[in-house]
Amino acid sequence: MTDPFVLPEGAVSRLRLADPALGRWIERIGPCTLVPGQDEGPLDALVRALLSQQISGKAAATIQRRFRLLFAADRFPEAARILALDPAQLRACGVSEQKAGYLRSLCERVASGALALDRLGEQDDEEIVGELTPVKGFGRWTAQMFLIFHLGRLDVWPCDDLGVRKGLARVHGVMPTPAQMGPLGERYRPYRSVAAWYLWRASELPEDP
Repeated sequence: MTDPFVLPEGAVSRLRLADPALGRWIERIGPCTLVPGQDEGPLDALVRALLSQQISGKAAATIQRRFRLLFAADRFPEAARILALDPAQLRACGVSEQKAGYLRSLCERVASGALALDRLGEQDDEEIVGELTPVKGFGRWTAQMFLIFHLGRLDVWPCDDLGVRKGLARVHGVMPTPAQMGPLGERYRPYRSVAAWYLWRASELPEDP
């Protein structure tokens, strides 16, 4: 059983000291409520990430709910069971043909043992990115979301994430390019995931403080 996620004491205080401008937004936003979904299995988390790509949260929730109704309610299906689905069943759930192909790629790698999900939690961040990105449809960003929101890794910095970049623009007044993001994130080590969480929240707030 996975230990409950606990944000290290002093993590937020360290971010405040590293970036006082972000600290003012932290004061406005309040406590970090990042709680990784460690009660779900890794295949569940990866399928959810895949089905959620490039669509609204509401649309993603609808597709995921329809997808789960294809299987027993008490546990997430194994990769082999997903592979046995008729493509028409996925289309009826709202899964595009492209995403259905990505889903098959993921489940084929899991079923064959090429992607050993039970070992992912024991690997470091870059090893996990290297394991996931060969799967069709899984770029570095998707792998990083898995690291943050499933495994609870604390020092992940998604340079290509538009929400984090928008958050930095709100905090510092200038929208950074993806190429500029790497150096900008250095001040937030070793809690870049927590900084990203606050920057996502900052990007969503309607007005500057």
